[in-house]
Amino acid sequence: MYPNMLAPSAPAGVREQVVILDFGGQYTQLIARRVRECHVFCEILPYDTPLPALKSRQPKGIILSGGPASVYEPNAPRVDPELFTLGIPILGICYGQQLMAYLLGGEVQPSQEREYGRTLLTVVQSEPLFTGLDYHLTCWMSHGDMVLQPPPGFEVLAETENTPVAAMGDRRRHLYGVQFHPEVAHTPFGMNLLRNFLYGVCGCSPSWTPANFVQETIEAIRRQVGQEKVLCAVSGGVDSCTVAALVQRAVGEQLTCIFVDHGLLRKGEAEQVRELFTRHFPSHLIFVDARERFLQRLKGVVDPEQKRRIIGEEFVRIFEEHADELGECRFLAQGTLYPDVIESGTRLAAKIKTHHNVGGLPEWMRMELLEPLRYLFKDEVRAVATELGLPPSIVWRQPFPGPGLAVRVLGEITGEKLEIVREADAILNEELERSGWSRRVWQAFAVLPDVRSVGVMGDQRTYHYPIVLRVVHSEDAMTAEPAELPWDLLLRIANRIVNEVPGVNRVLYDLSSKPPATIEWE
Repeated sequence: MYPNMLAPSAPAGVREQVVILDFGGQYTQLIARRVRECHVFCEILPYDTPLPALKSRQPKGIILSGGPASVYEPNAPRVDPELFTLGIPILGICYGQQLMAYLLGGEVQPSQEREYGRTLLTVVQSEPLFTGLDYHLTCWMSHGDMVLQPPPGFEVLAETENTPVAAMGDRRRHLYGVQFHPEVAHTPFGMNLLRNFLYGVCGCSPSWTPANFVQETIEAIRRQVGQEKVLCAVSGGVDSCTVAALVQRAVGEQLTCIFVDHGLLRKGEAEQVRELFTRHFPSHLIFVDARERFLQRLKGVVDPEQKRRIIGEEFVRIFEEHADELGECRFLAQGTLYPDVIESGTRLAAKIKTHHNVGGLPEWMRMELLEPLRYLFKDEVRAVATELGLPPSIVWRQPFPGPGLAVRVLGEITGEKLEIVREADAILNEELERSGWSRRVWQAFAVLPDVRSVGVMGDQRTYHYPIVLRVVHSEDAMTAEPAELPWDLLLRIANRIVNEVPGVNRVLYDLSSKPPATIEWE
């Protein structure tokens, strides 16, 4: 699940893993998450990863993801057919099943009746994918092509009204395929099927746990760092605090933490971080007040990608200045997560937005990155943080972007705009905490659009900013749904913002999901 197409291999110490070959499917990362939820490590690699590189990982199994192409198209993405002769168990999902069938001599064609959504599945042969499951199941389909005839040596395992080969398998060669999507919640038995493949077919053990991750990561950090010094960028959030705790356990006094107040923080955040480190971390903390420095660099900048690049560069300049003062700190530790990497763009995934700690880092940076969480999603980081004994106030702190309020103030950033969005954000989260909603949502914040509208306050015309409230449910930040807050709570929040925050005369609520929107506005 925490594959990283940019990383050379799995985290050090991982002895057992599954590889997912990505064909550009919308659910590829979700497949990885589900495998990790079975406590089996996996990583996503491009579909055309050379076989020697693939074999070097010694995977216990391979999963072929879905994808938007048709296998019979001239430029359709394909694997080397020798892949199916390696003796490694393989599961093809949707396009992955179609490709397996096509390359091994089966027949694939456009479906006369396309299937999208919930579909009734009839199991023809239960072993081994459907072991312990009913013979009539509900699954989630999303395909325009289908396998009409399985390849030689395969038998049909399941069918639907419109798909004669909804699942197939060659038990002798341990090759299997399913047309539906077991990784989505709309396939209720999907996790059972994945466990049957991972445990029963691949012979994996459920050994990828937070405790194992902590132990293996600490050992890997010690090997990588040696006697060198480490500077750890901290924000007070769960990601950077977890990194600090891991590095602290690994190298002790070789670690120095640095917190940069870039003037783009939430209300009272700088003071909270100082108190947090004083109470919970033995590491030395350098506190840098760089508010004027960042605001000067951002003056007149309106493009969100340029904002992120500037902020990323300025962070690194500050880190390297202090690394020199400490006496040649070789490593910079930071809380990069897998969603940061994937949204910043990889060869098979389009760039959604550059994260300041990934694509925003300058080429001239001297320090070597130490990113022990680069393979993880947020929920796993929280599990690791809990394993490390970090307090709930850190573990469950809401995600906050590195560029801070710079990506929540649309257009040019000014001191006035920052104060408006900072106060509105504080009111929103105060009310959510008071009403018991704070722990029920993934993220809640205010956005200041770069527009004004006419209003009336005290019998006089106003021409002020609107505030947009964004409150979402999510598991990993890869997808999100708007939270259905109680109407009286929304009215109370809106009333407080309009009355207590100068310069605001209108409050809006963002009902967009991700996709098509992103969680943050920039």
